[in-house]
Amino acid sequence: MICSVFFSYGFDMRVSERGQVTIPKTLRDQFGMNHNVEVEMIPTKRGLLIQKRTTTAHPVERIYGVLGGGGNTDDLIEEIRGR
Repeated sequence: MICSVFFSYGFDMRVSERGQVTIPKTLRDQFGMNHNVEVEMIPTKRGLLIQKRTTTAHPVERIYGVLGGGGNTDDLIEEIRGR
């Protein structure tokens, strides 16, 4: 979706000597990338994905490790069954 938005605007950007890229104001406004917003750069097969860093964790990250460590699946099933 971002690619289609990007190409519909037709912005050309250059990487500066220091490796900086200026995101056009129209796109910053549209995606809420205001001053001091942290972003992530994620390498993909097609290039780099730039997205705002969110404070909310992925659902899997929120429950990862809830059961604690140790044991294996078979032991857990046996414990649940009361054996």
